[in-house]
Amino acid sequence: MNLSRLSRPLGLSAAALAVGLLVGCSSVPERPVALQQAQRQHERAQADPRLAQHAAEEMRLAGLALQRAEQAHRDGQPRADVDHLAYLSSQRVALAQSAAEHRGALAQSAGAGAERDRMLMTQRTLEAERAERALVQAQQQGQRKDQQLAQADREAAAKAAQAERDAMASASRDASSQAQIGDLEQQLREMDARKTARGHVLTLGDMLFDSGQATLQPGGQARIARLAEFMLRHPNQRADIDGYTDSQGSDQSNLDLSDRRAGAVMRALVERGVAADRLSPRGQGEAMPVASNDNAAGRQANRRVEVVFLLPPSAQIVSPVSQSR
Repeated sequence: MNLSRLSRPLGLSAAALAVGLLVGCSSVPERPVALQQAQRQHERAQADPRLAQHAAEEMRLAGLALQRAEQAHRDGQPRADVDHLAYLSSQRVALAQSAAEHRGALAQSAGAGAERDRMLMTQRTLEAERAERALVQAQQQGQRKDQQLAQADREAAAKAAQAERDAMASASRDASSQAQIGDLEQQLREMDARKTARGHVLTLGDMLFDSGQATLQPGGQARIARLAEFMLRHPNQRADIDGYTDSQGSDQSNLDLSDRRAGAVMRALVERGVAADRLSPRGQGEAMPVASNDNAAGRQANRRVEVVFLLPPSAQIVSPVSQSR
C-alpha cells in the first residue's frame, strides 16, 4: 500500500479543519463602541469611593444594566438593541454620580449644622455655669434679692436659648423643604414644563400611540427614559397616570383604551427602574376634554396621557404626556 497517497488526503482534511476553525472564530461579533464606552464608564465609577459610599444601590442597578447589554451582545442580538442597553447602563452610572454628589453635599451640610449646634450648646452651657456661680455667690452672701434676680436671669437665658434652638431647627426644616421643592420645579422646567392652574405641565409630544392601539411607539422611548430618570432622582415622589381619548367610539371602548395606554406608560417606567407602588394608572376615557371633539385637531389634543406628580401642597406639579389615539 502506498502510504504517501493516504497521507495527502489526511493532510488536506487537517488543513480544511484549521481553516474552518479560523472562519468560525472570525464570525464572533465585534464589541460595539457603545458597549465598550459603557464598560469603561462603569469601571471608572466603581473606582470612585464616593459612589460606593453614597450611591451603592444606583451602582448595583448600573451593573445589572451593563450585564444585560453584554449578554445581548453575546447572544448576537441586533446592534441597535445592544447600543440601547449600553446607553441605559451609562445613564444609570450618570444617575449614580448625581446621587452621590447630592447625598455627599447633604452629609457635609448636616456635619456643618451639627458643629454649629455643638458650639451653641457650649456657649449656652458656659452661660448657665456663669448664672449658677452668680446664684451660689448670692446664696453665700445671704442676699435673697440677688438670688431671686439670678434665678430669673437663668430662666430667661434658658428660655431664650430654647427659643433660638427651636427657631434654628424650624428654619433648617423649612429651608430643606423649600430646596427640595425648588429642585423639583427646576428639573421640570428643564424638561420644558409650563405652569398652569393645575400646576407644572410637561407635554411629551414624541411619545405616540398608533391609532386605536396601546403600544408605545419607539419615538417615545427617549422621553420615557428622561421621565424615569427624574423619578429615580426623587424616590419619594408618587404619580398618578391618567389616560384619555377623544369621543370617537363607544364609552366603554374608550375607557378600556385609555386604561391600557396608562398601563403602557406605567410599564415603560417600571422597566426603567421606577417602583410600581409609586405609580397609579387610571383610564378616564373621553372625560375632561381639553379641546373640541368636532374637528381632527381637537380630537388629537384630547387623545393624551397625563402623569400627575403627588407633591407637597405648596408645590403640586402635574405633568401631562400627550399621546395620539
